[in-house]
Amino acid sequence: MTAMRDNLNIEFKFYADTPPGKDPDSHSPTLRRYHKMLWSKELPNGHTLDLVDTHAKSYLYHNSNLGEFFMSSDSITHSYRDTKRIAHIIEQTPAETVASLFDCGSTIGAYIIFPGNKIENKMTINCARGLSSKIVDRFDLTLECIRRYYEKLESPLGATLSRYSNFFSLFNDFKGYIDFFLLQDLVTSDYAKINFHLPHNCFEDDPLPKSKEDYLIYLERTVDFVTARAARMQESL
Repeated sequence: MTAMRDNLNIEFKFYADTPPGKDPDSHSPTLRRYHKMLWSKELPNGHTLDLVDTHAKSYLYHNSNLGEFFMSSDSITHSYRDTKRIAHIIEQTPAETVASLFDCGSTIGAYIIFPGNKIENKMTINCARGLSSKIVDRFDLTLECIRRYYEKLESPLGATLSRYSNFFSLFNDFKGYIDFFLLQDLVTSDYAKINFHLPHNCFEDDPLPKSKEDYLIYLERTVDFVTARAARMQESL
């Protein structure tokens, strides 16, 4: 376990081994190796999720009596530095501050895996959460949708998450999902509520920061979460 821990550099920025203009989610060999190392482990149901990186049509792949899973990598933070709708806010924020969030979001604490295969030729979870005007790629809001899925409540991602019910059943319940992916710092101690990066009003409000002050709060909470989760990752090995 100590050797595996030594092989996980929680400060490594995946753009360092990603070809220029490409996405680390699909082109960083270190990120793929880290995902395989972190998530090939025992599930809450006692079975093991063994992931392989040799399947020609999948980033990471698993096939057993648990089912067949085609997994992809997804970044769970967003600096919004190139988002036109809040360009006026980004312009008010020091460039080095925005860059600090981007850099933090390029480390392992800011990544997760989701099923990457389309079902019924409809959007994957990655695509749906990025294109939803009620989520806009915010992972705290995505996690609220996942919590609601397990609680059988409606959410903007409800239909999408339901298509991947075989994946979510691997973790038994919301607590199992949180513990498996080391997301404890984004929920309350009783797993009943999400620690939102910004105030949440049942998906009624625009999820993007509304001011420089909002953006700085979002930045601080995001960095704190990523840092804490990275430490959990290192400790888990």
